[in-house]
Amino acid sequence: MKKRIYGNGLLFITALIWGTSFVAQYVGVTDQIGPHTFNFSRNFVAALFLLAFVIPFLSHYRKKKGEVEEVKGDSKALILGGICCGLALFLAMTFQQIGIVQSTAGKAGFITALYIIIVPLFGLFLGKKVSPKIWLCVFLAALGMYLLSFKGGFKIGKGDQLLLVCAAFFAIHILVIDHFSPKVDGVRMSCIQFLVAGICSLLMALFTETISLPGLLEGAFPILYVGIMSSGIGYTLQIVAQRNTDPTVASLILSLESVFAVISGVIFLGQMMTARELMGCAIMMVAIVLAQMPDKKEREKA
Repeated sequence: MKKRIYGNGLLFITALIWGTSFVAQYVGVTDQIGPHTFNFSRNFVAALFLLAFVIPFLSHYRKKKGEVEEVKGDSKALILGGICCGLALFLAMTFQQIGIVQSTAGKAGFITALYIIIVPLFGLFLGKKVSPKIWLCVFLAALGMYLLSFKGGFKIGKGDQLLLVCAAFFAIHILVIDHFSPKVDGVRMSCIQFLVAGICSLLMALFTETISLPGLLEGAFPILYVGIMSSGIGYTLQIVAQRNTDPTVASLILSLESVFAVISGVIFLGQMMTARELMGCAIMMVAIVLAQMPDKKEREKA
């Protein structure tokens, strides 16, 4: 029970980081920085951040406490997990970054977070059962995101279609993490996934975009912020947290990024929230709280 609460807490922090990073990601693509250039930059920044600071810090911390550093799992599982996560992340980021500039911010936030519905649907094919309570929470969260994100009618454009594909790959990413995270060292697997995603994005950028130093310098702040916060810290916390959390519940908590994105807009950009948006936030919060409440069997075990 304590491990689940700890894992859910880390996912909550991840959603907070992703929500506040959304604006930086949105403005990161400019005339001089294409989506693939932005993605390879943020992934390499994330990998470098983990290699230079996080992994050495964890090793020093363990030695200081007199613990023997043990790499969890075998190297084959670690590398395979990192590659699978990296490929899923590369595809999700690619479709998101291209789709986001062809859609609106509200639609992008809603459609991307539709992984909360896709995760349990994919999970059914993998033999993962979802309780009626969780299905209710998924429905409430989707309704809340719709109220939060949409200002007008629902019209599917090309960018929206790309974002829907992005949501499917984010769902696959969550399920891949659910499979590998209990078996390997989460931080090292996260580092491998960033290197894989970064290399794939770099190859795409070399063939489809023009990479320029002035462009990278122009977008240095959003690249560094998203690379360190959203990727380096956020995605790593996700891997560590999902070790003790059901993937469907994890997707519900992570969907709070939509709420935090709106709240950060109010705080940092002076945007006002309408009654409809406030209702959407409230419904999503109810869904997340309901998902955390223990079932009858869990209460009996406790």
